[in-house]
Amino acid sequence: MRRRPLPPPHGRLLLTGLALLSVAAAAAIGIWLQFGEREAMDTRYRAGEAAPDRVDIEASVQRVDAAARELTLRVLVTPRGNLAEAGGIFPAETLTLQTSSSIRRDLTYPAHSRIATVDVPVTLTSGSITDYPFDAYDAALEFSAVQGDEPVPVRMTLSNTDALFSATVDASEADGAAVFHAALVRSTSVLIFAVFMMAAMWALALSVLIGAWFLITRRKGLTWPALGWMAATLFALAAFRNTAPGTPPIGSLLDYVAFLWAETLIAFCVITVVVMGMRREAALSAAPPTP
Repeated sequence: MRRRPLPPPHGRLLLTGLALLSVAAAAAIGIWLQFGEREAMDTRYRAGEAAPDRVDIEASVQRVDAAARELTLRVLVTPRGNLAEAGGIFPAETLTLQTSSSIRRDLTYPAHSRIATVDVPVTLTSGSITDYPFDAYDAALEFSAVQGDEPVPVRMTLSNTDALFSATVDASEADGAAVFHAALVRSTSVLIFAVFMMAAMWALALSVLIGAWFLITRRKGLTWPALGWMAATLFALAAFRNTAPGTPPIGSLLDYVAFLWAETLIAFCVITVVVMGMRREAALSAAPPTP
């Protein structure tokens, strides 16, 4: 038996160098993408007046619930200057934050009482979760303040801390109110993983199809290890699909592009291999023994 000749030393070194270079390039791209997402999450959007006597509002998007079509906004209010007592801990008079219609209620802080953070639900407009992973949503935020029946200046800062979504925000001021329009889309990491999932589902389904074609054309009969692998792939894909970030419901774009087709193809292959294998085994059993 002839042994295959080994590649020359310089060829092995070249292949090793190319492999290491590919790994380094992939790692560099990953670090660059992560840095971009981190920079986007650290971005602060500001609107409003920087008057000495004002109300500062720190708001951050804590979680986007696409299925419920709402986001959770964490709000911290700090009165400044003559509007505050004890360095901004207490409002000098009853303070009311008036909000837009997408926020369910106004926020009222009694005079001489400590102000604490509060989580506020905000209704999302447009978009549908069935477009996952390419779904997009809008949120309109507007905050103005009234203290002692008089409007007071507002300065607001908005940020996003939900790693599953990236936000593009337009900030402006209108009649003393801070106005934000936020456009929310899936983050780059979620988008990449979802596209990888769709590609992997199709790759596994085509692998099962090739295996089934080999078993049928070679008339292998009931090959139990191969059937076990095919059946395991059928159920593994369902578990794999449920790991999609954001837990999209059945019927999303992910399912219609890859998951449902992959499951159908694999199930068809398993059934076909079993039927053809049974026919082959029956034919072998009915054949007269070879003398």
